[in-house]
Amino acid sequence: MQTLALSVPEIMLLTPKKHGDQRGHFVETYNRRAFAEAGIDCTFVQDNQSLSTRRGTIRGLHFQAPPHTQAKLVRVLHGSVYDVAVDLRRGSPTYGRWCGTTLSAEEGQQLFVPAGFAHAFCTLAPDTVVAYKVDGYYARDCEGGLRWDDPDLAIDWPVAAADVHVSDKDATLPYLRDFTSPFVFPS
Repeated sequence: MQTLALSVPEIMLLTPKKHGDQRGHFVETYNRRAFAEAGIDCTFVQDNQSLSTRRGTIRGLHFQAPPHTQAKLVRVLHGSVYDVAVDLRRGSPTYGRWCGTTLSAEEGQQLFVPAGFAHAFCTLAPDTVVAYKVDGYYARDCEGGLRWDDPDLAIDWPVAAADVHVSDKDATLPYLRDFTSPFVFPS
């Protein structure tokens, strides 16, 4: 597995090795030992999956606050997304900074997003299926998020704002300037 730290170094792009032949290919998408050697020592406890039928669907920016934080390991099973993480750890040298990368089913890369970051993705193809592992169980009372179109974050989404599809809930999330982060660096 190849690992690459993005512009916010705790966010890691992981490329599992594909073993292919005339039948297709095989990929080991998760191996706890290999992930620990790469500095990712999580015990994942839940797998989640979403289907977004339209290009330009944005899900996020979501997180779970303490005491039920979640790290995420994200991959695309069908289609492609532009995947984004925002540092929410007070005192971090990268607080409020975002980084993003494209994930696709074809390439098979995964993104590791530790606790203390908001996460979102924008679908680049119709009928995109995203799967992600989390290291904490869902806790409704700890869920939170930020606006996908926050002008202070200025995320460079690959879809025009007029073509974006978001849930009613995501459309009313707070802006970073109105948010008091429960995360502290180092988290």
